[in-house]
Amino acid sequence: MYEHVAGRCGSVLVRGVNWIGDAVMTIPALRALRRSLPDARVSLLVKPWVSPLFEKDPAIDEIISYSEDFRGISGKLRLSRKLRNRNFCMTVLFQNAFEAALLTFLAGIPERIGYSRDGRKFLLTHPVDFDYRAKGLHHIDYYLELVKKAGITPTAEAPWIFLDLEERLRARAALETLKRPVVAVNPGATYGSSKKWLPERFAEVAARVIHEIGGSILLLGGPKETAIADEIHQEMRNVGAAPPIGSDSVLNLSGKTSLRELIGIIAESDILLTNDSGPMHIGYAVGTPVVAIFGSTSPEHTGPVGATDIVIRKTVDCAPCFERECRRKTLECMDRITAEEVFAAVKRSVRTKKAIFFDRDGTLCRDAHYLSRMEDLELFPSISSLQKLKDDGFALIGITNQSGVARGLVQKEFTQNVNRIFMEQHGFDDFYYCPHHPDEHCHCRKPELGMLIRARNEHFIDLRRSFVVGDKEEDMILARASGAQGVLVTTGKDQTSARADAVADGLESAVRIILSREQKKDHA
Repeated sequence: MYEHVAGRCGSVLVRGVNWIGDAVMTIPALRALRRSLPDARVSLLVKPWVSPLFEKDPAIDEIISYSEDFRGISGKLRLSRKLRNRNFCMTVLFQNAFEAALLTFLAGIPERIGYSRDGRKFLLTHPVDFDYRAKGLHHIDYYLELVKKAGITPTAEAPWIFLDLEERLRARAALETLKRPVVAVNPGATYGSSKKWLPERFAEVAARVIHEIGGSILLLGGPKETAIADEIHQEMRNVGAAPPIGSDSVLNLSGKTSLRELIGIIAESDILLTNDSGPMHIGYAVGTPVVAIFGSTSPEHTGPVGATDIVIRKTVDCAPCFERECRRKTLECMDRITAEEVFAAVKRSVRTKKAIFFDRDGTLCRDAHYLSRMEDLELFPSISSLQKLKDDGFALIGITNQSGVARGLVQKEFTQNVNRIFMEQHGFDDFYYCPHHPDEHCHCRKPELGMLIRARNEHFIDLRRSFVVGDKEEDMILARASGAQGVLVTTGKDQTSARADAVADGLESAVRIILSREQKKDHA
C-alpha cells in the first residue's frame, strides 16, 4: 500500500501499546521493522510498566518512557516538543488511540502510519483501514499487517523475549528448592473477572500436580492478585486426603517479582497454567509450554501461539463476549471448565524425554569453514559411538549456526541435505539450523535458545535431563542457559571453557562421560 515509506527513513518512532500481553504481540512487527531498516535508529515510546519487556531486545535502539511526567495536556505538549527535537522521520503507531496520533502530529513527524481507528484518520499521513479482515486477525498478525502496509515484508514468527544468562540463572536459583516439573500457576487477569477461572479449581489441579505427577507449584501474580494466590495456596491444603504440602512443593511469588524477574521465572518453569493474561503471552514468548484457559475472550485473536500450547475453552452461546464482568452473573464459560480436563492438559504438557544436542561443524564433522560442497564433508569416525546414547534412551538432535546461508556462501538446500545425512545414516531424530546473519540478532542463533526450545517442544524433551555437546563457547553458554549439561569437545574451535561441565577429546570420550554421569545419577 505504502511501498515508498519505510526505505528512506533513518530515525523511526514506534508508539507501543499499554498492556503487557498486547506488547508481547507487537514483537514480531518490531523485528520486521528492524530487518527492513537495519541502519535506522528505532525508538520505542511506551509506558514504564511495559518497557521491561524490551530491555534486552536487539530490535530496539532506545526506549522512551511515557511516564507520569507527561500527564495532562501540558505534559503531552512537553512530550510532543521532546519528540519534535528528535527529528523522527516516521512513526508507526501500534497503539490505536486518538492520543497516539495527536501526539506524533504535534511532534511534526512527517510520516505517520497507523490504523484508521478512534476518529484519528485525519491525523495520519498513511492511514490503514481497520476493515473486516483486520478485525479477524490474531493480534500478532494485526500488528504485522500494519508494518506490511508501510512497505515492509514481514516474516511469520512467534514473539520472543530476550533474557541474558544472568537473569536465567537468578530465576533458576529462586526455584532450586522445588521439585520438577515446576508448574507455574497464574490465576489472575488484569482485564476483569470474566477472564478468571475459579480459584478452587486451580487449587485442585495444583494439588494433583504435586501428588500425582510428583511436581511442584509456583504461584504467580501481580501486587493486586496476591489474595487470589493466597486463597489457592490455602485451598490446596483442603483438597483430598493428601500429605502436607512442603516447601519443596509450593512457592508463592505473587506480588513479589518485578516484570523482568517474572519473565525469568516463567522461562525457568516447566509449564505455565494460566488465564488469558499478560503472563500467558510471556509464557509462549519465552518458549514455556502453556495451558491457557479462555472464557470471555477469543483465542483466535489473543491465544498462545506455541506449537504445543493447549487452549481450554467451552462453547457457550454468549462467548466470546469480551466483557470485563459476566452480565449474566453465571460465568458459565468458566464454570463449565473442569479441574479434570485442565489437569489432563497439564499432564500432557510435561516433557519427560532426554536428549543430546550436538553442534555440527567441529563436533560431528571437520569444520570446513562454511561447508558448501559434499566432497568437503568429513565426518569424524567416532560418530558411530553415538549409537550407545540411543541405546540408553537419548534422542539425538543437531543444532547448528549456518550464517553462510545468509551470507550467500552456502545454499539452503545444501545445508538441509547435509543435515539429512545425520538423520538418515547416523540415527539423529532431528536437525535444526539457524540460517541468519549474526547482525540480525535472531533468537535461534546460538547461544540464544530458539532452536533448543523448538526441539524441546516438538520432541517433548526435558532439558534438565539433557546434554549439549559442542566445540565452541557458545555451545557451553547455551547449555548453561537451558539448564542442560555442557560437554566441550576439543575437535574444533575452542579447547577450554569455564562454562563446560566436562571436556572431551572427541565424540567417543563425550559418550563415555555422558553415560558415566547417567549411571551415577541412576545409582544416586
